[in-house]
Amino acid sequence: MTIQSVNGGSPTVVFVSGLKASAEDWNIAERQAPTVFAEVAKFTRVCAYDRPGTPVGEKPSRSDPVRQPTTAQDAASDLHALLSAAKEPTPYVMVGHSYGGLVAKLYARFYPQDVSGLVLVDALTEGLREAETPEQWAIQRVLMEGDISESLALYPNLERIDPDRSFDQIRAAQQLRPLPLIVLSADRPWGPQIPSMIAEGKLPAHVPMDFGYVTDAAQKEAQEKLAELVPNAKHIANTNSGHEIHKDSGSWQPAR
Repeated sequence: MTIQSVNGGSPTVVFVSGLKASAEDWNIAERQAPTVFAEVAKFTRVCAYDRPGTPVGEKPSRSDPVRQPTTAQDAASDLHALLSAAKEPTPYVMVGHSYGGLVAKLYARFYPQDVSGLVLVDALTEGLREAETPEQWAIQRVLMEGDISESLALYPNLERIDPDRSFDQIRAAQQLRPLPLIVLSADRPWGPQIPSMIAEGKLPAHVPMDFGYVTDAAQKEAQEKLAELVPNAKHIANTNSGHEIHKDSGSWQPAR
């Protein structure tokens, strides 16, 4: 895997991107605003990296391919090996978006001695599955992966995950030790968006028109549970943002 590191300072902030997203995801911002990577690099050391199967624009991943789908445990173990090989100084503040949040949380459970803080940015969590019925979760899984048949035809090594195995790995891991935790949650609802996405062919036609509201309710419950993982966790839910909070200049500013 490839890694980008900038500047000195401590702690080292390690950015963990969402599914199919490379390190460049932290160098993107709306409305030509400063990026999260650049802003945090002003006051401490920052690292971002590419998992296998994460394209960079129209180019394939800069990391060697692996068998897909993978799991959060695979990603956490690979990241530990990468940081160790790169001799990146501990302690780490792990910042994970979406699926990257699941990886960051598992990393903190596997390697607690290396992690001094955790920031979860609209993170995927096992609580999403727990907040839905088995029938709802089956539909949710379809939405999570989306229609990637064309993408796989062009790039067979594209990153995919097994969320159920990943959630089971989280459940089997040791509990998160007390540490500073910030949970950032999107607050723009999915509910009103689903019908138009179905009409435009972005989602399968068999998805119920009102399923976005199911997702909204389950995600709200799951995000609230994330903020209960450790004492004194901070939950920021009024982000005025969709899922990609870290790219919205008005949603997130680094705490100094």
